[in-house]
Amino acid sequence: MGQTPAQKAAKAARGQQPKQRPGKAQRAAAKQAQAAKKTGGGKPAAKKTVPLPRGAVRAARPGTCPACFKDYDKGTVITKLPDGWGHRACAPRKPSAAELAFARNKARIESGETFRSQKPSDWRLGSSPSSSRPAR
Repeated sequence: MGQTPAQKAAKAARGQQPKQRPGKAQRAAAKQAQAAKKTGGGKPAAKKTVPLPRGAVRAARPGTCPACFKDYDKGTVITKLPDGWGHRACAPRKPSAAELAFARNKARIESGETFRSQKPSDWRLGSSPSSSRPAR
């Protein structure tokens, strides 16, 4: 509630100063402090960690990589290998779907198969394809 000018003058005479409204910066700081109390007591922000690649974990204790026989420390990023846990670089690389399809097709070609109805070619050496087939 507001005070009358006479009440303000009486306080000033007794040596009490009227309360002044805090400045904009002070109000912003007070709001931040209240927000910090509500959210968690103003704890320092946690360090941002980079997410680990799929299938990788941080080592809980030191160990030895079964592929290269080198030691790794606690906290090192490791992955599951065929023989146990080790360095991600030591893991065998999985080929992509395109690489697998290419390898299958290459094997079929090298074995003598053709891709046209799985029949052997009827081309005659030195002739064009149009002259190699019987007329319809």
